[in-house]
Amino acid sequence: MCTLADENCMMNSWDDAFRHSKGVERQKKTGFFNHNFQMEKHNFVTIADLSKEKIMYLIDMASEFEKHPNRELLKGKVVATLFYEPSTRTRLSFETAANRLGARVIGFSDAKASSVSKGETLKDTILMVSNYADVIAMRHSLEGAAQYASEVAPVPIINAGDGAHQHPSQTMLDLYSIYKTQGTLENLNIYLVGDLKYGRTVHSLIMAMRHFNPTFHFVAPKELAMPNEYKIYCREHDIKFQEHTAFNEKVIADADIIYMTRVQKERFSDLMEYERVKNVYILRNDMLGNVKENMRILHPLPRVNEIAYDVDDNPHAYYIQQAQNGLYAREAIFSYCLGITLDDIRADKTIIG
Repeated sequence: MCTLADENCMMNSWDDAFRHSKGVERQKKTGFFNHNFQMEKHNFVTIADLSKEKIMYLIDMASEFEKHPNRELLKGKVVATLFYEPSTRTRLSFETAANRLGARVIGFSDAKASSVSKGETLKDTILMVSNYADVIAMRHSLEGAAQYASEVAPVPIINAGDGAHQHPSQTMLDLYSIYKTQGTLENLNIYLVGDLKYGRTVHSLIMAMRHFNPTFHFVAPKELAMPNEYKIYCREHDIKFQEHTAFNEKVIADADIIYMTRVQKERFSDLMEYERVKNVYILRNDMLGNVKENMRILHPLPRVNEIAYDVDDNPHAYYIQQAQNGLYAREAIFSYCLGITLDDIRADKTIIG
């Protein structure tokens, strides 16, 4: 697998890549999308500086696409999906969004089936694919990979997940799902459960929710607790949070959102540690007897056994619909990156069916 360690002109180690990404976020402060106005380029790499107004703008775009998902807005465009890590929902969601908007899709779902297996660097892969595609959605195991790609690519880069760092497109569909089910993003009790150490989805969600006065509840064993840097982030942005090691009916009674996560075996270097924590928290149907009527259960998927199958038919379960919302959110992301506005979408005459 290609890593940024191969990019000698830019970075020499995994840690350097992480610090580089963090440094760029702190220094640029250009918002959720980094802009290069001369090239009309809109990257979708980090959610750290997404404004409240931009969140609501993208939610409005996703809502328009839910009304009419099939269009020809991207007819004649080529979308590349480069997945250096395995993915089902995210990759298919991006590819379906592109297809439903009339674009053609190229790319790979396994780096071993590409020139990466021959030693091609990330930089060269990005530059070569940029010759063929109008926008690139990429997933990589290394934190900072998407940021680096955005700095060398002449076309927009969409971060489909970089290591345990961020997953901004997942966060947009999460925000859209929360807004649809709660009618607001304001003043919610959000319970993040499971793997909070490696879970890039929960890290991104914390950053995105800072404008809406949430109260977070971090529910995790000490081995998978929320990293200190995100707790510091909460304090710096006046985000209220509590930490729990217990997970039971009483703990979750006040939840508006329960956001379950799987324990990610692929992030563990010590498999014995994984075995100790993999089944610590399992949400079962009999735990939901006293929850609030408006409460909904989210999960970025795939699940292993952290949500029992008897929960699937409970009216509070929303994770399958959540995945469907990914289509509309990613249609919005593609459109924005390629310069299509909300007004363009509302005035669109290419709607199919």
